[in-house]
Amino acid sequence: MTLQLNDSGTALSISKGDLEILRYVYRPDNAQFESPRPYFEPLFDLAGNQVSLYRPHDHVWHKGIALSIPNAGPENFWGGATFRRGKGYVDEKNDGTMAHKEFTELVADENGVRVAETLDWITQDGRHFFSETRAFAVTVLSDDQWVLSFSTAFTNDTQDTVVMGSPTTEGRENAGYGGFFWRGPRSFTEGAIYTAAGEGGDEKMGERGDWLAFRGKHDSVDAASTLVFTDHPENPTAPVKWFVRSTPFAAVCPAPFFDTELPMAPGDTVTLRHAVAICNGDTGVDGAAKIAELAAAELARLG
Repeated sequence: MTLQLNDSGTALSISKGDLEILRYVYRPDNAQFESPRPYFEPLFDLAGNQVSLYRPHDHVWHKGIALSIPNAGPENFWGGATFRRGKGYVDEKNDGTMAHKEFTELVADENGVRVAETLDWITQDGRHFFSETRAFAVTVLSDDQWVLSFSTAFTNDTQDTVVMGSPTTEGRENAGYGGFFWRGPRSFTEGAIYTAAGEGGDEKMGERGDWLAFRGKHDSVDAASTLVFTDHPENPTAPVKWFVRSTPFAAVCPAPFFDTELPMAPGDTVTLRHAVAICNGDTGVDGAAKIAELAAAELARLG
C-alpha cells in the first residue's frame, strides 16, 4: 500500500490508510530553552499504539525522536542546561536552533516516503553555526512492522575547531547522550532491552553494538511494542556505544560522542545514519536481531 504524505506548512504527516504512523514537525514553536529543532512525534506502531512521548515534565526538551546534540563546543543543540566539567549543569543561554530551510525532496510512492531537507544551526545569540543536509525514509515491511531510516550530514561553518562531546566527556559518568535520541512512553518504564548479547535492563548502558532494541508495554490495552534501532558501520566510533535507560524512563540513543570527543575543524562534516523499526508486539532477542538486518537494509537504500 502506498503511504500518504501531507504537508501542513509546519509538519509532515505520514499515514498508512486511515492510521497516521508518524508526524515530522519541521517548524516547531518551542521555547528557546528547549533548543527548537525538528522532531518525529507522535509515532505509532501499525496496531495504532503510540510509541513516543512529547515534552515530558522531567525533560521538556525531549520530543519523540529528534537529532539532539548537548555539547557542540560551546553550544547546546539539545535544550536545557549544559553540563560542564567541575560545574555540573549550568544555564549558559546557549540553546541553539536547528532551523528548517527547505525540502529538496518530498516523495510518496509504492516504495514508501522519502524526504530530503536542508537546515541551518543557529546559536541562541543569532550566529550561523553549522549547515545540515538530512534525509529520511519511511517504509512498511509487513502488516506489523515499519521502518524510519534517517541520515544527516552537518558541517562546521565557523572559523574555529568545534569539539563534539557529551556530558560524559565533560565528566558525568554514563551520561554520554547526544545524537538520534528517542524518548518512550511512560508505560515503557522498566521495559526490556535487547542486544546481541541478550536481554537486560539499565546495565546495557554504554554497551557497543550494531543494533539495540527496546520492548515496552502499553497502558489500557493488552499490548506491547518493540523498537529496533540500528547504527551504520561508517558512523563515527562504530560500532556505537548505546545510551539507553529503562528507568526512570525509557530512552535510547546511538551516541557517537558517548565518551570520545570528536574535533571538527572548520569545514569538517560529520555524517550519521540510523534506522529504527517500529514493531507490533514483543519480538524477543532473536526476532529483534532479524528485524535489525531488515532495518539496516532499508537504511542502506537511503544512501
